[in-house]
Amino acid sequence: MRIVVADDSALLREGLQLLLGEAGHEVVSAVRDGPSYVEAMLKERPDIGIVDVRMPPSHTDEGLRAALKVRAAWPDARMMVLSQYVVVPYAEDLFAGDPSGTGYLLKDRVSEIDEFLDALETVADGGTVLDPAVVRGLMDRRRDPLAALTPREREVLTLMAEGRSNTSIAEALVVTVGAVEKHTQRIFAKLGLSPDDDARHRRVAAVTRLLRSSG
Repeated sequence: MRIVVADDSALLREGLQLLLGEAGHEVVSAVRDGPSYVEAMLKERPDIGIVDVRMPPSHTDEGLRAALKVRAAWPDARMMVLSQYVVVPYAEDLFAGDPSGTGYLLKDRVSEIDEFLDALETVADGGTVLDPAVVRGLMDRRRDPLAALTPREREVLTLMAEGRSNTSIAEALVVTVGAVEKHTQRIFAKLGLSPDDDARHRRVAAVTRLLRSSG
């Protein structure tokens, strides 16, 4: 994959470039601030951009605002946003539109190299990935829309929001893939998702309901 990286920490930028290069990917641009990220994304049109939420000058939400500017100018852009801490409103802003090709992870996840690389592949392929801590935060804020789901269905939806496949969910819950498929079908039905849509669309739509529904 061709990748743009944005982080004000030179150490993290260089570390990501090394990690991604060793995994066979090409970092086509590595920058340290929001405006440079927007410029690089729109110029290079990479397979995915990785951007830190907090960058100069105020170290608040510059990276998030840069990601939203990229999405406004290039709706099909694939982006992975990294954050030091869970900030649920940031996730809500990021996923306010179509969540396809969007990820939000805590920086700690980068150290889990295989999972991080898998998450990048998922987002680059048009999927959605949410950090488990972010998912928990969203569910804590938005209980009512999920009231119809059983505890097991909530677990499945949480893992689905992390970008996991049915096989990965089955392994995490120590159940069969068939059991996971039954749970996902019930989740889709309870959320009013049409069986006429393909499975990937319904997975993205289920995560969208989690993000958008009012509590």
